[in-house]
Amino acid sequence: MSAQCEITARKAAGAELGFFERWLTLWVFLSIVAGIALGQLAPAPVQILGKLEVAQVNLPVGLLIWLMIIPMLMKIDFSALNQVKKHWRGIGVTLFINWGVKPFSMALLAWLFIRVAFATWLPAEQIDSYIAGLILLAAAPCTAMVFVWSSLSKGDPLFTLSQVALNDTIMVFAFAPLVGLLLGVASITVPWDTLLLSVVMYIVIPLAIAQALRRVLLARGALDIVLARLHPVGILALLATLVLLFAFQGKAILAQPLIILLLAVPILIQVYFNSMLAYWLNRTVGEVHSVAGPSALIGASNFFELAVAAAISIYGFESGAALATVVGVLIEVPVMLSVVRIVNGSKTWYERGAQS
Repeated sequence: MSAQCEITARKAAGAELGFFERWLTLWVFLSIVAGIALGQLAPAPVQILGKLEVAQVNLPVGLLIWLMIIPMLMKIDFSALNQVKKHWRGIGVTLFINWGVKPFSMALLAWLFIRVAFATWLPAEQIDSYIAGLILLAAAPCTAMVFVWSSLSKGDPLFTLSQVALNDTIMVFAFAPLVGLLLGVASITVPWDTLLLSVVMYIVIPLAIAQALRRVLLARGALDIVLARLHPVGILALLATLVLLFAFQGKAILAQPLIILLLAVPILIQVYFNSMLAYWLNRTVGEVHSVAGPSALIGASNFFELAVAAAISIYGFESGAALATVVGVLIEVPVMLSVVRIVNGSKTWYERGAQS
């Protein structure tokens, strides 16, 4: 194990839910209100911002997404990949959930609720778009917030670090084909050119920039200082993106406020289903609780920053897909905190079964 990997793991173990993250749901709600108000009070400037595009990429949003994602990707230490074999059972369970269960279970839940159960309460022209947004939300595992969830569940920091590094590596190659497959199965037209452009714009390029900056800052001994200063920038960029998004979505939401609640139903079900399945599978294969906790949390959480960016690029600001991904942001923190409580509260039960 490299010395830097060990240092990174120790710092990840001390991660805490900071001020911005603790109240993220509140900030998202306020951004929704601000965006809707902005769209109603100043529609002309909002429309001008929406038209600033190059190759179907909105320039203001593209910049905000990079400000959001790059600081997160700078935290990833790819040297942690050499730790994969240490907890291979937990790694295997998490990979199975992340790439073999979660995207497909979300596609099924989206079809069941959006196309069937809730169809009469949703605008017919947006049904496909809502389903696409939910698929985008579940197609990539979370990158940054899982360090916080792992710490709160007393997880093994080296496992969390190696799992995130491995997931990020897989995401570069698997995100577009997986989304394309599920959209095709759902009979939704796959805009391959825009989808692949989104992967390049919001995964490949930011990851390359982040890792280059990481190496430079590590060499100068300034990585921790810079990451601390950039931390609020990522959250503020996310909130600014949501303000713009809801400036465009405001009219539709005011007409049908029930939409957000309906979109939340499949997201909530898939989070609890995938987290508990990962937790139970780790117990079944005899993995330790300090691995099972973060495995369950990584298995259930979503890379919502990427989902929002891809939804806007592929379907546009005013699409149901963009709205569906934002609902994921809205409920992320309280839902994942509830999973942390379940994991911590069931430790005795878990260890009794894992040892038998």
